[in-house]
Amino acid sequence: MEATGSNAWLISLAVFLPLLGALVMMAIPKEEEDLHKLIALASSLAALIAGVFILARFDYDNAGTLQFVVDKSWIDVINSRYIIALDGLSLPMFMLSLVVVPLCIIYSWDHIPEPGNAKAFLILLLVLATGMNGTFVAHDLILFFVFFEVVLLPMYFLIGVWGGPERKYASLKFFLFTLFGSALMILSFLALFFLSDVQTFDMRILPEAAAGIHSTTAIWIFGGMFMGFGIKVPMFPFHTWLPDAHTQAPTVGSVILAAVLLKLGTYGFIRIAIPILPEAAAEWAPWIGLLAVIGIIYGALGCLAQTDMKRLIAFSSVAHMGYVMLGISTLTDFGMNAAVFGMVAHGLITGMLFFIAGSVKERYHTLEISRLGGLLVSAPRLGWILGFASMASLGLPGLAGFWGEFPAILAAYQPADGLPVETFRTYMVIAALGTVLAAGYLLWMYQRTSFGEPSEEWADTEIDDVGTFEWIAWTPFLLAIVVFGVYPNLLFSVTDDAVVNIADIVAKSTGG
Repeated sequence: MEATGSNAWLISLAVFLPLLGALVMMAIPKEEEDLHKLIALASSLAALIAGVFILARFDYDNAGTLQFVVDKSWIDVINSRYIIALDGLSLPMFMLSLVVVPLCIIYSWDHIPEPGNAKAFLILLLVLATGMNGTFVAHDLILFFVFFEVVLLPMYFLIGVWGGPERKYASLKFFLFTLFGSALMILSFLALFFLSDVQTFDMRILPEAAAGIHSTTAIWIFGGMFMGFGIKVPMFPFHTWLPDAHTQAPTVGSVILAAVLLKLGTYGFIRIAIPILPEAAAEWAPWIGLLAVIGIIYGALGCLAQTDMKRLIAFSSVAHMGYVMLGISTLTDFGMNAAVFGMVAHGLITGMLFFIAGSVKERYHTLEISRLGGLLVSAPRLGWILGFASMASLGLPGLAGFWGEFPAILAAYQPADGLPVETFRTYMVIAALGTVLAAGYLLWMYQRTSFGEPSEEWADTEIDDVGTFEWIAWTPFLLAIVVFGVYPNLLFSVTDDAVVNIADIVAKSTGG
């Protein structure tokens, strides 16, 4: 269903308003900090308002069909077009991106990290927002790649300039890993263009146009996309950049990285790699599932070995994204629905945990778990919110994390036709064991940081509890975790039609 012209411009508005705000800020002296904060917040909120209009006008009865379609001439010489649109798969991710950025700006209102250059810091956040928003709505491979790469430089500078003591190493590692994956990904996109029946980058046409590609060639092309998206997720064994990047990044950098940036990889698998090359996806699926469950166990064991609170949360992301990739690897509508829910739930919960870690660091000037303690006594509201987020992260029923993990585990019991059933059931058992380890490391962290009396180091220090800007930034996260946990169908009903379409493509190609 192609939307009327009166609606179609809304997506472009939501994508590019943050960039417009960044351009305005460039013309204003950096000494005008309050003005920069206002412009950054106003442009990101304006983009969110455009997103709310999209939510209101979205046809939920046809969520499996592309809506608000814009198809304009762009780079004619390579037959690349400006095609953006939304369906039930991209809508939740698009809205997550639109919501997270203004909340990060609100949190940063009195938390601009050193060096305190609010102008540069906020401009980078807005450019980052444009890249993330655009990635979730692009339906041309070159346009997708441009948006996918736009996020790279802002995050590199956020970590490299405003990060911790090892920021230069962490930012370079992040940049090189992601760039390597992107190089292989663009090679795969070019291979699709030249080998398809119709030379196009249009993602709406490619599933049919690429059907004639030889199976061995398709497996190699899928491998290139697997590297590009897998590094971004990041999957084991490509995960090593993530703990360093998270640990060294400023608080809002960690929040955006966890909440949105990692999802660009998992979204790429579902939106591009699987529907365009379904037979190759079926060949790769057992290996993706294997790496997913290794990541679940490895991430959990890595958490148990950590002494730094932020690094522990970073390793938990490796485990949680393992559940998302396990759901995707089943190639079923049930598994991919679970994966999309897991993406949203992980974004909300782990984003919240990184917010809390940043506030703890600001108060205690350390995140060494052994030096913390008694948070429920010193700052009881902060302690209770940390407990709530930890319970959500370990998959407590009634909170959003449960619906990201449990259905993904269940989906592995019956993967798509043609996939090795016994292998996936083994993965299911291993993934279930990972939930026990998750409870272990999260409860261990919570007990060490929040229970008992404050350590001697902080016994006579007055610790501020949750502040106004923190409450404003955190409340939407906390409410969403509860709402999606109690009423998961709010999200499943939106994503189901689009995911069923992708699962049908896989079933037809594999003879299921």
